[in-house]
Amino acid sequence: MQNKKTLYLAQAGMIAAIYVALTVAFAAFSFGEVQVRLAEALTILPVFTPAAVPSLFVGCLLGNILGGAVLPDIIFGSLATLLGAIGTRLLRDRSPYLAPLPPIAANTIIVPWVLKYAYGFELPIPVMMISVGVGEVLSCGVLGLILYFALRKRKDSLFPNEE
Repeated sequence: MQNKKTLYLAQAGMIAAIYVALTVAFAAFSFGEVQVRLAEALTILPVFTPAAVPSLFVGCLLGNILGGAVLPDIIFGSLATLLGAIGTRLLRDRSPYLAPLPPIAANTIIVPWVLKYAYGFELPIPVMMISVGVGEVLSCGVLGLILYFALRKRKDSLFPNEE
């Protein structure tokens, strides 16, 4: 039992740290009206481990804080990632091609409102939904699925004792 808790904490810590590192290292692409947050590729990980759900939230929260985001972005952007991670976890037994859809949808719907009202961006909400949505498709859909297929072969050694 203790080993399972230790494994869970280790996985969660690593996922959160990688999310933060990618967000901060690629900050130029991670924030703004047009964004491709490379760290969002990690939103595929709830397919493999439940530890990814809270760690993606914490990673996004810390990445937003360290990236200089304003408070509404820190809160609602992180919640969008959490909702997406929960959705991905719920879809884990279905087709891997469905797994990226919850984070794509959550961020496409929530982030443009944050950009408009927290940052005062002038673009209309539907236009920002398209720009954020395209970025999410690239990061969660394309990069996330590449990560999925790379990890799937090593799933048992990387994520032992998972449901």
